[in-house]
Amino acid sequence: MRKIVTWVLVSDGGRARVFENDGPDRGLTELTDLAREADLAPSRDIMADRQGRTFDSAGPGRHAMERPTDPRELEEERFLDETLAMVAGHARKGRFDRLIIAAPPRALGHMRKELPRELSERLHADLPKDLTKAGLVEIQKQVGTVMAV
Repeated sequence: MRKIVTWVLVSDGGRARVFENDGPDRGLTELTDLAREADLAPSRDIMADRQGRTFDSAGPGRHAMERPTDPRELEEERFLDETLAMVAGHARKGRFDRLIIAAPPRALGHMRKELPRELSERLHADLPKDLTKAGLVEIQKQVGTVMAV
């Protein structure tokens, strides 16, 4: 009987870690060669210019225009997309059978929307938790709520 390999992707908008489990009671092993970290600048450094100004639609007043998106959020989403693409590449190579994703709610929502077919077919569970800075024991405890670790 072939063993079922499960990967656990722990990510937020700036850091990603991948763990592997190759059976019940085998624990998790961090795949350090797949760890990624983004160098995200604060929004104030990305958008150095002042906001534009506009006239009120009624009356002589003027006010600052609100930016439609936060540039840091866009960078975080790009990082998440690249991380998903990297993991999907390993899925195509058959490196794992099941996937569990742990990420903060906002990042998890973005990943659910952008999940490639290779990963959606393997998705076993997702955890709306930020575990990127958690230790191995804590990650195993959280993953243990959705599978035998």
